[in-house]
Amino acid sequence: MSESLELGAFNALPAAEASAWLEHLCSSPRWAAEVAAGRPYADRAAVLEASDAVFAGLGPADLDAALAGHPRIGATVSAQGHSADLSRAEQSSMGSADDQVKAALREGNIAYERRFDRVFLIRAAGRSPHEMLAELQRRLDNDDDTEIAEVREQLRQITRLRLQGAL
Repeated sequence: MSESLELGAFNALPAAEASAWLEHLCSSPRWAAEVAAGRPYADRAAVLEASDAVFAGLGPADLDAALAGHPRIGATVSAQGHSADLSRAEQSSMGSADDQVKAALREGNIAYERRFDRVFLIRAAGRSPHEMLAELQRRLDNDDDTEIAEVREQLRQITRLRLQGAL
């Protein structure tokens, strides 16, 4: 299936194919199924609004499923496929990071995973390595509920950008 689709083609897909296509953008089956179920959409803005609305209702298991599609910030993305390509592009600013920032991100990722038992997620697109590191360090002080809300918001932002590029 194509990495990008015209809205009419997306609206016309069988439900299972639409969900599968959406899961390349966000690996939460519930998110994909609910966005697919909202078709047909009048325009791209309506798809984006539906996506945002679905994120508001995702529970911890749904967020964990979505996180499974995201590598660590600063890690080399060795996987293949459209999701991996998107992650590589989103994290492209990491190529300019100096060794000190890379090392601090590695250490911060480990501390975050120990603290929250999940990969640290941030919308990397448009952010410098220093900004991502500062956010990681700030979020280590979050309580669990605050961090779940931050994860949900970062996933929403990432997915919105991916949808905008794909439709």
